[in-house]
Amino acid sequence: MEAKAILKNVPTSPRKMRLVADMIRGQKVSKALGLLKFQPNVASPVLHKLLLSAVANWEQTNEDAKLEDAELYVKTVFVDGGRMLKRLRPAPQGRAHRIRKRSNHITIVIDDASTEANFVEAEESNTES
Repeated sequence: MEAKAILKNVPTSPRKMRLVADMIRGQKVSKALGLLKFQPNVASPVLHKLLLSAVANWEQTNEDAKLEDAELYVKTVFVDGGRMLKRLRPAPQGRAHRIRKRSNHITIVIDDASTEANFVEAEESNTES
């Protein structure tokens, strides 16, 4: 059973956020949390909190399952560009340069590795029939 967490309008550029998101994609949740905790990037604490939120969402939907027994992994992480604040900065000779303050939207989906294995086994048995 998968769980999802979404965070919108994070005031960092999508490019910087994607660098950190690429590190945790496909990792087990415990390893991903460890990576994010000790990363010096500005995006790391934001993704750390969002991953904890996804784990809490998974616990809410699977109240009968134990977190320690579940082999949770980061199924997908994607970062989309959010709204862009456009500002002007004075430049020489009466000109102005545009400054774009970017933001992004982050989505994290986690899943249980055992359900993924069961799904693959069920598909293989369906194709054999």
